[in-house]
Amino acid sequence: MVNMKRYLAGAIKKDLSDKIILITGPRQSGKTTMSRMLIDDFDYFNFDNPDHRLDLLDRSWDRKKSLIIFDELHKLKNWKAWIKGVYDTEGIPPALIVTGSAKLDTYKKVGDSLAGRFFQFRLHPLDLKELVSSGTVVDTGKALDLLLQIGGFPEPYLKGNVQFYKRWRRSHLDIILKQDLIDLENVRQITVMETLVQLLRRRVGSPVSYSSLARDLEVSDKTIKRWLTVLENMYVIFRVTPYHRNIKRTLLKSPKFYFYDTGQVLGNEGARLENVTACALLKEIQFREDCFGDALRLHYLRTKDGKEIDFFVTEEGRGQLMLEVKWADDSRNRNFSLFEQYFPGTWKVQLVKELDREKMYPDGTEIRQAHSWLSAFSFSSKTALSAT
Repeated sequence: MVNMKRYLAGAIKKDLSDKIILITGPRQSGKTTMSRMLIDDFDYFNFDNPDHRLDLLDRSWDRKKSLIIFDELHKLKNWKAWIKGVYDTEGIPPALIVTGSAKLDTYKKVGDSLAGRFFQFRLHPLDLKELVSSGTVVDTGKALDLLLQIGGFPEPYLKGNVQFYKRWRRSHLDIILKQDLIDLENVRQITVMETLVQLLRRRVGSPVSYSSLARDLEVSDKTIKRWLTVLENMYVIFRVTPYHRNIKRTLLKSPKFYFYDTGQVLGNEGARLENVTACALLKEIQFREDCFGDALRLHYLRTKDGKEIDFFVTEEGRGQLMLEVKWADDSRNRNFSLFEQYFPGTWKVQLVKELDREKMYPDGTEIRQAHSWLSAFSFSSKTALSAT
């Protein structure tokens, strides 16, 4: 796999001298590779390696190194107290990075004992914006086509081979469900969770009914909710909830679920494009939160009678972006006007994959080429969103 500078590298490097750095994200999204590229002079320990585990228990790493990387440390019992002890007694330098393919804050309630001692960064797979900014691609149209086929995980994307991706995808999900989850669910439940993942692959872009999934899998609603949370914590899926403040007749409960790996999505091309867009929006939102402290949130808009806008980005409760995703329909979605009465002045964009001509309406609604917009959009400040 070709090494490339990742979008979080600069921000993380600036914080190394001040705090413990926690880097989380999907398995094989590039956390370890990025960490190793930050500073040449580092010592590396992976808790899954038996020899490394002994070194960690002995605390026998090279203190003369500039950086110590602890991979999958959350699997160590009482890991937060362990790393807190290292930080409080020895301080920095050397700089300390902890990486993990699970949400470390959910696993062990990080904030309880590490409060004030760490900064967290969430690393996502590749998207169009990162590929363009890193100089990896020039033709954004072809890059989007590849993302739709095989997703943005670095190894399969940079290899660019669909057959390789399909083999990678099977082993990737197997490792998560049959190894990473082994401490959370028993084998029988993991088998049913595999079926749950298959069901979700066909429902991307649609509100998910817990009771419907429960009937399909012959379990309780409570069990379905717990399993979905586990899949979220392991970075297999993420949820987008409906926004309900100040909107009458709005659905309050049914979330949508998207995959970090777009190649997992089954169904029409539009569902895959919506998943690619969801990944790009969440990645940018969490980048702004982790690096600048912005308070952006990702939702969707939908009324009980089915009027919907695919994505709605808010900042501190204020509407910032309404985004609709279409494969080939360049007719402005009428629901923009419906929802704008609740959020006047909100940026309104309709992304279209197959589009002959970009345009803008008198009310400000923009019809934009999907690959062009996704490769350049930004959340530029606390008061406005813009496409650069």
